[in-house]
Amino acid sequence: MKTLVMQARISLTAVLGLALLTCGVYPLLVWVAGQTLFPIQAAGSLVRAGETVVGSALIAQGFSGPAYFHPRPSAAGKGYDAASSGGSNLGPLSSGLTEQVRGRIAAYRAENGLATDGAVPADAVTASASGLDPHISVPNALIQVRRVARARGMDQAALRAMIAAHTEARSLEVMGTPRVNVLMLNLALDQKGRPK
Repeated sequence: MKTLVMQARISLTAVLGLALLTCGVYPLLVWVAGQTLFPIQAAGSLVRAGETVVGSALIAQGFSGPAYFHPRPSAAGKGYDAASSGGSNLGPLSSGLTEQVRGRIAAYRAENGLATDGAVPADAVTASASGLDPHISVPNALIQVRRVARARGMDQAALRAMIAAHTEARSLEVMGTPRVNVLMLNLALDQKGRPK
């Protein structure tokens, strides 16, 4: 009986000790490290226009209309819904996915004045895994220049320069490709003047 009580005491002490460590100490250390080393990211990478929060640099927003650069399609909820983050869960052999992509390709070509056989960047017609990727590829942004320039009455060279200024390098200089944050680019456009 003494052995059973001793084993129970040891087990209970271990469980309580691990609970304190994993549910208290460790999360506190992670929170302190985040607030100290990465305060902007820990606060959600919020983007402000004056005192108003207009979004997060980490979460895509839907932009429509010809005067704005458009983000990747979103499968999150009804589109760009951070509370319903996730992909479509359609596999590469899914006829539903094939039809979605075909429709998006046709719409992208029509919207940007491309030929019916014009190349379309993959990120322009496929949703990211989260459905909330805030970035588009540089080729995707460059294809949209003509449409945005026409809608805003801007010079295409000036828009290309803005894209270059808002292009982020590859992660750690080796992962991924250069990319453009759509929210930041569109906010910079609006600072030059709202669309007509």
